[in-house]
Amino acid sequence: MRLTLGLLLLGVCGCRSEPAADRPAAPAVPAAPPTVPVVEGPLPAPPDDVVIPDGMVFVPGGTTLIGAADGTPLERPPFVAEVEPFLLDRHPVTVAEFRHFVEATGYVTEAERFGDAGVFDLAARTWRLVPGATWAYPLGPDGPPAPDDHPVTQVSWNDAKAYLDWAGKRFPTEVEWEHAARGARNLRRLYAWGTELGTRAAARANTWTGVFPRVNTAEDGYLYTSPVGVFGETELGLTDMGGNVWEWCADWFRPYDQRGQPFHPDASSEKVQRGGSFMCHASYCHGYRVSGRSHSTPETSLFHVGFRGARDLYVEGS
Repeated sequence: MRLTLGLLLLGVCGCRSEPAADRPAAPAVPAAPPTVPVVEGPLPAPPDDVVIPDGMVFVPGGTTLIGAADGTPLERPPFVAEVEPFLLDRHPVTVAEFRHFVEATGYVTEAERFGDAGVFDLAARTWRLVPGATWAYPLGPDGPPAPDDHPVTQVSWNDAKAYLDWAGKRFPTEVEWEHAARGARNLRRLYAWGTELGTRAAARANTWTGVFPRVNTAEDGYLYTSPVGVFGETELGLTDMGGNVWEWCADWFRPYDQRGQPFHPDASSEKVQRGGSFMCHASYCHGYRVSGRSHSTPETSLFHVGFRGARDLYVEGS
């Protein structure tokens, strides 16, 4: 790209005049973002032969515009995606659910094997690797135990994959995640629940309130994670689709303008996260918007990242 730009500049600023027919063409006007209509009316019901497990929600298929033309560079350019119907966990996997998996399998998380995990030090306003921070004690061994009804955190993508394999589920793709957050209707709303974050008395999500990163006033009631579902649900019956914890997705992270290009993940490649967290503020990441994206390496464990499971409608052997 730099070479091409240099040649164009040379053509414009060079000493010789070129015939009009030989001059480089004017840059093309960027194409308008694609448009997809919002789905009106009742959504399709699940097929009669589909059994929806407890704690999961049927997400109808459809066409959704992924990303946002006015969003951050990670969210551009928007593109159209066709999504097949699927099932999605109503809420992120909780501490109690993950504990059941650990007790049943003896699984040891990567944070436990590494001996530390990522925690944002509110007093120092910086990230630290805290020795002994785990899914059971996400702030470290001197902090409080993780409440059973909160999303499990300090689990890497690899840890989450182990849990989902055990539970007979999979990660949602980030396209599936955004399609569900848009109500399976391609709703062009800023947040999964609507256009407003809510007031102090009626917050719609667990996010950073105050001035990031100097002070979190916890006006939404929580300084760190919150119980799943405490802020209500979307029209599809999903909770925590914005704020509380970022959620791991199936995909390797790539800029949207590199979709369709060859990609070979290596040790530095990262996995997509969606949904934002209690660490997000409009002045910083604003990641609790429907189109918000983040990413980390699959072995990373952080105190504001969790996950939820998905499932195809028809699973072999079920």
